[in-house]
Amino acid sequence: MSQLSGSLPRPSARAWAEALTVVVAALAAMGAVGALGLWAAGAADLPSGAFPAVLAATVAAAVGGTVDVTGGAGVLGRTGATLAAVPLSVTLAGALAAGAALLRPPRHGPPSGPAELPARAARAAVLWLLALLPVARAARHTFRIGLGSSLLDELGAALGAEPTVGFRADVGATLGWGLVWLLVVCAVAVCVSGRTPLPAPLLRLRAVAGPAVRAVAGLLLGYVLLGLVVGVVVLCTRGHTARTAAVLLLGLPNLAWLALGVGLGGAWKGSVPGGGIGLPMPRALAAVLQEGGGEATVDLTSLSRHDGRTWVLVAVAAVALVAAGFLTARAFPAPLWWQGVRLAVVLALGLWAAGAATGLSARYGLSLLGIGELDAFGHEVRLYALLPRLTGLGALWGLAAGLLGGVLARVVPAGTTRG
Repeated sequence: MSQLSGSLPRPSARAWAEALTVVVAALAAMGAVGALGLWAAGAADLPSGAFPAVLAATVAAAVGGTVDVTGGAGVLGRTGATLAAVPLSVTLAGALAAGAALLRPPRHGPPSGPAELPARAARAAVLWLLALLPVARAARHTFRIGLGSSLLDELGAALGAEPTVGFRADVGATLGWGLVWLLVVCAVAVCVSGRTPLPAPLLRLRAVAGPAVRAVAGLLLGYVLLGLVVGVVVLCTRGHTARTAAVLLLGLPNLAWLALGVGLGGAWKGSVPGGGIGLPMPRALAAVLQEGGGEATVDLTSLSRHDGRTWVLVAVAAVALVAAGFLTARAFPAPLWWQGVRLAVVLALGLWAAGAATGLSARYGLSLLGIGELDAFGHEVRLYALLPRLTGLGALWGLAAGLLGGVLARVVPAGTTRG
């Protein structure tokens, strides 16, 4: 017992300050990326000083919270909707900042023991919830909508039927999913970290899952970087600079991971109004989502009807996965069957999470966040992944890539790579 107690870090003021660094880093990164993206999208022009509330709603949505969209016309009626969309650029920025701060060695002296990192994560979780609470409560605003003429506006005011529309974050959902988000970030950081002291159970977890988690995390980040390169080229060559920058700063992983899933044979279903969502999207994707007047299926077949280059996504996904399997097998040798199984399981989970996070459901909610027009009340935007199909294909691709990567690691002469 004395040995165990001696290995536990003491929750001093310095320890709480290090945990606070994790929270501040995450919120600062999310706030900066979100503010720039919203500014590029035009949210700074929203009336009534709504920008801070919109930014708070964006941060809440980035950690998995939902935003309730409300509206009414006084005693004559009320309407409501829900905005469920994750601005994954903001999410990823916060995750990278929080993970880096969590794994940062203590400033004064070496780590006190294997329990230090879990203890820091626990303290960060407490402070994270305390910080998210004011963010969620600040994410609310109401706008008054004109009826189209001064006479109608005066008549509406006299009848108590002044139309309003607004939004507010669901505090409970924001805190609950925000805690889950931080715990997932901590778990991934533990698996990715190579030499950080950990308790024995977490060491075993890292030994079993760490190599595949590194591979899948690198794959997802690599797709985001590739998407960033493509986005910068589009930004520099095709105009719409501000709106394209807004896509990069708010939803780049949404598009990059959709491209990965489609390249692996996955599919999404959805629809957007004829006017789009107020931000540019790939031409083929927009054409598929707007065809037929109902829900359309987004997959290789439907996209290739509008752009034959879509099939390149298959080659890119295959090369990326085999490279991930090869590098994992080279750095972390294991029996061939285990190479395939561990990559299959983690890739299936990673694609399930990515597919779920790319979902979008909104009825005039996006316009309240500064994207689109405030009078688009009848428009509904939907996009959701077919998760069973995506997860199953992820397992099959992961198994094949793990086996092939393991074979290549045995055939190709060893270089200097070593875990």
